[in-house]
Amino acid sequence: MKLMYFDDFRLGVLKGENVVDISDVVQDVPHIGAHDLINGVIERFADYRPKIETAVASHPGVPVAGVRVRPPLPKPFNIVCMAVNYMEDRTEPAAINSFLKSPNAIIGPEDEMVLPDVPATVFEGEAELALVIGKRATQVSESDAMGYIFGYINLVDGSARGLPPERNTYYQMKARDTFAPIGPYIVTADEVKDPHDLRVRLWNNGVLMQDYTTSDMAHRIPRCISWVSAAHTLDPGDIISLGTSHGGLNPFMDGDVIEQEVDGLGRLHFSIRDDLKRTWAHESRDQRKKRGEKGVSPQLTGKYVRG
Repeated sequence: MKLMYFDDFRLGVLKGENVVDISDVVQDVPHIGAHDLINGVIERFADYRPKIETAVASHPGVPVAGVRVRPPLPKPFNIVCMAVNYMEDRTEPAAINSFLKSPNAIIGPEDEMVLPDVPATVFEGEAELALVIGKRATQVSESDAMGYIFGYINLVDGSARGLPPERNTYYQMKARDTFAPIGPYIVTADEVKDPHDLRVRLWNNGVLMQDYTTSDMAHRIPRCISWVSAAHTLDPGDIISLGTSHGGLNPFMDGDVIEQEVDGLGRLHFSIRDDLKRTWAHESRDQRKKRGEKGVSPQLTGKYVRG
């Protein structure tokens, strides 16, 4: 099942090219807003699924092309991102690590990622597979971990790299408003045969920049859930984003149109806005490496350009 929000945060299920409104079916789930509603539906999904399936079967829905698609998780309590979680030709995995993004980082399809007025050396976005927690998770064993997954989504992990002071990294680089585009919908776990065998792609202005498979994941999903839930409790609707393969990372700048697609999870579209109109070359890290150039693409014009 593919769950999504649309228009004025009506909850729907994708049915082919249409979306069926199920808001009335789940209206008795206790909630004060869209974020509580989806979390409550996720927590009680076993009880509500038969009623939802009946509603979807009996209504044609409306064309999804004619609605405004919203982020399927408007404000998760926790957005945990795994760091350096792909092998990328290493012989040994990096030590397991993660960081938190702010709930205010969430945006949805056709929204804008806004680049802040800070002296970043470059802004990038990492194409990632993310999972959605389905039930309260504390001290979860690896053997039980997959049973805690409700579903999967596309997530782009926005980054403002190179901010001073040196080594003061993850928080100010990752936690910024609009830096976690997700969507277009949540795909329930039963529809994803093997999350460790999915193709992940990202296009910038129609040019394919990232293209890798989750088979290269260093610390696999059960390990990630167990490790994170040992540090703090995860609640229904929380997100764990599973990292990226870094070679295709490329600068994001004003006017760019970004698309991400993970196999079976739909395509997420959003755009980039930078009021400072800073520019970089549209090139990936791999392209620079092949030319013998080190590091990220240097800024070409605009505020904070290095002399």
